[in-house]
Amino acid sequence: MVGTATAGYLYYEHLNGNIKKESLNIGDSKDRATKAKANAAGQTPLNILLIGSDARNTAENQKLGGARDIGTAARADVQMLLHVSADRTNMSVVSVPRDTLVSIPRCTDAKTGKVYPATDDTMTNASLERGGPGCTVATWEKLTDIHIDHFMMVDFSGVVSMADAIGGVPVCVDADIYSHTATGHGSGLKLRKGTTSVKGKQALQWLRTRYGFEDGSDIARTKAQHMYMNSMVRRLRSDATLSNPDKLLGLAETATKALTVDTGLGSVTKLYDLSKELKKVPTDRITMTTMPFVYSSDGNRVLPRPTDAAKLWRLVREDVALDGKGEKKTTATAKVTDRAAADDRIAVQVQNGTESSTGSAVTGRAATVTGLLVGKGFTKAAADTSAPLSEDRTLVRYPSADLAGDAQRVAEVLGIPTDQVKKSTAVDGVTLVVGADWRPGTEYTADDDTTPTSANALNASDTTACMHVDKDYTW
Repeated sequence: MVGTATAGYLYYEHLNGNIKKESLNIGDSKDRATKAKANAAGQTPLNILLIGSDARNTAENQKLGGARDIGTAARADVQMLLHVSADRTNMSVVSVPRDTLVSIPRCTDAKTGKVYPATDDTMTNASLERGGPGCTVATWEKLTDIHIDHFMMVDFSGVVSMADAIGGVPVCVDADIYSHTATGHGSGLKLRKGTTSVKGKQALQWLRTRYGFEDGSDIARTKAQHMYMNSMVRRLRSDATLSNPDKLLGLAETATKALTVDTGLGSVTKLYDLSKELKKVPTDRITMTTMPFVYSSDGNRVLPRPTDAAKLWRLVREDVALDGKGEKKTTATAKVTDRAAADDRIAVQVQNGTESSTGSAVTGRAATVTGLLVGKGFTKAAADTSAPLSEDRTLVRYPSADLAGDAQRVAEVLGIPTDQVKKSTAVDGVTLVVGADWRPGTEYTADDDTTPTSANALNASDTTACMHVDKDYTW
């Protein structure tokens, strides 16, 4: 018994020793997003950033990645935010294409102390080479205003070893495909039409394929990655890998060697606890999406799609299920103890809150909406000329119960839902904050909680998904 216990402890320590750990966030503290508040049951959502590194730091990674040099700076070519709902009933995964132009905050390498200055209009995959995964986390928090709890990173060889440990993942193409060009580009993926179980190097080729899938863009590659991950989830659950001791030990050995995680996730116990949380979510409540995007003016880069991208980030921040199956939010109407004053006696300060992660503030928006209010009889409305704010949704704020009726009257006239009327000690009187959901126009349309169609949502239980092959890459 003592011998068995000792062996078990030594193996546990061996697995702990396999895990590589780095700092969670190495950006400036002022850029940190606020952690979500707990729900009525005391539960909080869980946000994990998944990073696929293109590091060529070993001979194996160099061979798999096709690079000529070892030691070139690693980039984050795959970036996915895994969001687990507070009640653990659903899970959402949102990918950002590697070609997306973003603002990368100032980052300080935790190992060397080197400071990387902030930069704008930079491809998001460059964040990893600016001090490590902690800078990628900082970039995501700045882009989305979503607090990230953990990250997990894997490189080329890690993907290959993990795919082998899983034992193969079925994927589908609608025609024979060979991802190869005359100039040597392409992942080398070669499959027959239909469904094939891929593992090892072939799994890596699938995840890296761009030339041959759909329009040959990074967007198509993201779609293929979603199909692979969904299929992997179904495979792990169907063959009981996670409940088979021998299979689980093999997977644990491989995973701990393959993964780099933040220090808060850097032990076998914590990874095991995380796996138990993830297992609570049913397969048919897992939704894969891509950040809504538009191409840059030259067509070579990607930008967040105005309104749609901001809406998707808001849904994740507010823990709204992206599959549309979550419980509908109940709107609590504030108890009004006073009657609203006459419209022409209600003083309303109008603030411009149209600035967002996907666009700068609309110039003169507060003045425009002030004019709208005056035209509706609120002659005491006045525009706030101070610096623009950033609010996803238009709000009416009031400081005390005796102004609740006035605030609700303003919301009623403009068509703003009652759950967007908030009591706040940050204001001195009734204050209308024109949010990013009301950038143009003179009529407010209340936003809903449906996932934008431009996010290309794919459910993990969908077994019919199949990648479309470009006819120029068939054989």
